Amino acid sequence: MVHEVVIGLGSNIRPETHLELAVKELESRFIVSRRSSWSRTEPVGITDQPDFFNGAVLLKTNLEQNALKRMLREIEDQMGRDRSLPKSGPRVIDLDILIWNREVVDEDYYERDFLRKGVAEILPDFEAN
Repeated sequence: MVHEVVIGLGSNIRPETHLELAVKELESRFIVSRRSSWSRTEPVGITDQPDFFNGAVLLKTNLEQNALKRMLREIEDQMGRDRSLPKSGPRVIDLDILIWNREVVDEDYYERDFLRKGVAEILPDFEAN
């Protein structure tokens, strides 16, 4: 079965470079049909760090959700993400499944405007469940 998935991307360590590298990596593995613009956002939680750049891509995959999560984690690791840092700390790249077959699967979607903005750009007719 082919799944339609929105992946949220974020970075605040050389974000322009790392976000583009992450998109290229996703394009090498999946059919990426749309991508949002990048939004500059202030850090949440730990505020003494550079601003983040965030966006989203729409892709199609035949992987199941857990397999895709593992692959996204592998991409983050390959790009140098330091998992010893706090969850809301600085990061090279953050890749999260936001929408799975038109259903919200990341609760942060409801709390973070920048996530909804990225989704709205690539799925303008989307209505959250």
